[in-house]
Amino acid sequence: MFPKSSKLTLARAALFQNAPVYVQFYITARCNLTCQQCNIIYANSDVRECTLDEIKRMADNFKRLGVAVILLTGGEPFTRQDLPQIIHAFQSRGIHVRMQTNGLASDERIHEAIEAGGRDISISLDSLWPANQDEINGGFARSWHEALRAMATFTRYLPKEGSFGALGCVIQRDNLSEIEDVIRFGSEASWFTSLVPIHVTTFDRPMNFRTFDQTKRWRKEELPYVDAVIERVRAMRREGYLLYDSDQYLDDIKRFAAETPTTWRDHHEGVCDSPNLYFAVLPNGDFAPCCDHRLPSRVSCLDPKFPDVYWEREFRRNVYKVTSACSGCMYGSYPEMTIAMRYLRAKIERMKLFLLSPPAKRWPVTYEQLHAAAERIRGEPRERIQLPGTKPRHAITNPDTTTAAAAQGSGP
Repeated sequence: MFPKSSKLTLARAALFQNAPVYVQFYITARCNLTCQQCNIIYANSDVRECTLDEIKRMADNFKRLGVAVILLTGGEPFTRQDLPQIIHAFQSRGIHVRMQTNGLASDERIHEAIEAGGRDISISLDSLWPANQDEINGGFARSWHEALRAMATFTRYLPKEGSFGALGCVIQRDNLSEIEDVIRFGSEASWFTSLVPIHVTTFDRPMNFRTFDQTKRWRKEELPYVDAVIERVRAMRREGYLLYDSDQYLDDIKRFAAETPTTWRDHHEGVCDSPNLYFAVLPNGDFAPCCDHRLPSRVSCLDPKFPDVYWEREFRRNVYKVTSACSGCMYGSYPEMTIAMRYLRAKIERMKLFLLSPPAKRWPVTYEQLHAAAERIRGEPRERIQLPGTKPRHAITNPDTTTAAAAQGSGP
C-alpha cells in the first residue's frame, strides 16, 4: 500500500519518533456543505489557495524531508478542479496520498482522482438515517445518498489490493445511538470506521473543526451513555468489526467528552508530536503545528529552505511554544499517529493492519446494495444506547428498556 520511501520513514518514526510521517494539507477552505461540527469555511477563509506549481514545489520539499503520508483535505478537496494533478504531484514523488471527502463528487471526478494515485479514501458518514445525516451536514438534501453513491464509485474503481477505505464518523449528541450501526454498515461494505468526538470552541478562538455551538458540549448526565457506546464499539472491534481506533484512543474519547485531560501525549511529556511526527499546511502553503493552531510568524512550506528549517532548533522551539500551551485534541490522525509510534501494542496492531494481513475486501458494491444494507441495519431489533429525553429512531426489541445497565457499559 505504501511506497518504499514512505515505509522507510514509518520505520524511522517507529524507532526514533522523529520523522515526518504525516502531513495534513488543507488544499482549500471551500466546501459544499456547512456541517454542524465543522468550522473550516471560517477558520481558513483568510488565506489564499496554493497554485499547482506551488504545490509541486511543496511536494519537492516534502520528498527531501521524507514525508510518508499526506492527507489532502479542506474544505472539500473535490472543489478544486486540479485535484488529480495535486494527487499526482505527491504520489509521483513517493509520498502516500490519503484523501478526505464528503462524497459530493461525480463518478468521473472520483475516477480521475483514483487514476492519479488516490487509493486511500475517507468519506464522512455520521448516520445511517438520511434525514439525520442531511441535518448534521447543514440541511443539505440528499447528502447522505451522495455519500453512499461515492462509496460505491470508489469500490468500483479502487483496486482491492493496495487501497484503503474508511468512514469518518463524528460522535455527537445527534448520532450517539447510531455509532454501532455505522460501524456495522462500514464493516459489511469492507470499510473501516474511524471515530472523532465532537470539538467545541468559542467565537474568540475559531478553529478548523470545532463548532461554535455551545449546546453541542456533553452534559454531565450524558457521559455514562458516551462511555457505554465506547465500550460497545470496543467489544465490536474485538469481534472483528472494522473499527480503526486503538484502545488508548477510545479511552481518551471518554476523557475528552468529559473535558478531562487525555493521556495519549503522556509518553511525550504531555505535548503532542508536532512537528517531529506530523504537522499541518494551510491552503496558502504555510506551516501550521496542527489544524487548530498557527505560528505567530509565517514559515512557508513552499520555501526551498523549508527542509532545512524543519530541523532547526529555533523552529522546533517556536512550535513547542504553541504545542506546549495546547490543552489537547482528539482529531483522529494526530493522536493515533503518536499512539502508533509510542505505544507498543498499537504499533503491532498497525503493522498487522497495513503490512501483514489487511482484511479482504468484498468490492465492488453498488449504491443499491449499500442502501439496502443501511436500511436493514438501522431497522434491526437490537437494543441501542439512547440518551435520556431523545426520541429513538430505531426499532428496539424492548423500547422501554434502555437500561441503566446499558448506560454503564454492558456489552452488545
